[in-house]
Amino acid sequence: MMSRIADSIRRGLEQAAAHAEGRGKGVRTHRVEPMDVKAIREKVGLTQEQFSARFGISLGTLRHWERGDRQPHGTARVLLTVISKSPKAVLRAIEG
Repeated sequence: MMSRIADSIRRGLEQAAAHAEGRGKGVRTHRVEPMDVKAIREKVGLTQEQFSARFGISLGTLRHWERGDRQPHGTARVLLTVISKSPKAVLRAIEG
């Protein structure tokens, strides 16, 4: 069992090294553009406290995103994208 895990890790490291050196085959990369969370929040017209409470985002996380220390990912990124494109619709949907 342990040798299979070690082999898998070794193969993964070899593939990562090959990709970094430009020798990778069949490797896809996906670059995610930084998201301006502060601009999205300001577009909705809410304070940090209001925005975090309304959309279920911790205030600390929101502040990290706005400072650029971190970037949202996964479902948070999807939610912020939808808020950015149609803030009124999202607010209507969550307010019932």
